[in-house]
Amino acid sequence: MNTPRTIPVWDAALRQFHWLLVAAMALAAVTGFLLNATWLAWHVAGGLTALALVLFRLIWGFTGSTHSRFASFIPRPADVVAHLKSLTHRHHTAHAGHNPLGALMVLALLAVVLALAVTGLGVLGGMLKQGPFKSLLSFAAGRSFREVHELAAWTLLAMVVAHVAGVFYESRRARDNLARAMLTGRKTLDAAALAARHNQITASAARPRAALALSAGLAVLVAIPAIMGLKAPPQGVPPATLDPAYVKACGDCHMAYPPSLLPAARWQEMMATLADHFGEDASLSAADAASISAYLAANSAEHWDTLAAHAFATNTSPEPLRLTTTRFWQRLHGGIPDAVFARTSVATKSNCAACHGDAASGLFAPQMINVPKE
Repeated sequence: MNTPRTIPVWDAALRQFHWLLVAAMALAAVTGFLLNATWLAWHVAGGLTALALVLFRLIWGFTGSTHSRFASFIPRPADVVAHLKSLTHRHHTAHAGHNPLGALMVLALLAVVLALAVTGLGVLGGMLKQGPFKSLLSFAAGRSFREVHELAAWTLLAMVVAHVAGVFYESRRARDNLARAMLTGRKTLDAAALAARHNQITASAARPRAALALSAGLAVLVAIPAIMGLKAPPQGVPPATLDPAYVKACGDCHMAYPPSLLPAARWQEMMATLADHFGEDASLSAADAASISAYLAANSAEHWDTLAAHAFATNTSPEPLRLTTTRFWQRLHGGIPDAVFARTSVATKSNCAACHGDAASGLFAPQMINVPKE
């Protein structure tokens, strides 16, 4: 008698992992694809949460209950071929756990999420000089990581669409709601599927204590180098402070710009034309001019490996001494209404410090952006 039975399949830890990963990746996707850079902290939070969940899933793949374990669902090539043939012949074979294609999708999703997290940390460290890799990676390396990160993000998006379509198709074909099964942990199986499950899989109980011990050990192994990386100075960011003479000479009229925003040749050009400094006479004594010129040359964009330094080092603007006319500045600020710059708290487009809390450092971290309100 082929009477279907509803049996427990997915344990609670696996189900919680699944839906927490959905939430974490949704947060990372929305903040990465749809929102601007000021949401970077939330994007990183989503990515790090996904990384922690995937690492837990790898541990649970050896310590979880029967159908959570990799040994129960990693398919052989022959199983994949047989399953594809069953699809073309419209013949349905029920599976207690993942079917062969679903198993491959699980493994691929875990790999891509892991790649996204690692490359995201690479972007954060190399390009923004933040995170545990900031002392290890150059800007060029961070930019390479960004290309892989973006490719992985689009790949994951396509895989999620395919995964949802596959769940919908299999639910219709098997007449069992697979999404609901991931909520309740129970699936309805016929006698043949139950017999196959009994014959092919050795039932295994979850070992939460072992999982907890392994998770704690892995957390320690990850935390120690991560903390060391966070405390290490970022690569390509000199530990220089703004020269007091430079701040006094320039800060009386406008903010003292970090010297990393212009290459040495542009600073020399600016210092040589102080008698007509954007329509003003900003002449200095010979001694002050020489001292400030030396300071600017020693700390110009060529000595920095930051995003801003690289962007402005190749400045080809018709007015190369006016940063707000560069394509880089205009691309990042083009969507800001002129009314924002007209506010008394901002006053001018060149007042970087009005919105960038770390403008003096030359890093311009997205998390430090705060556009003041009137």
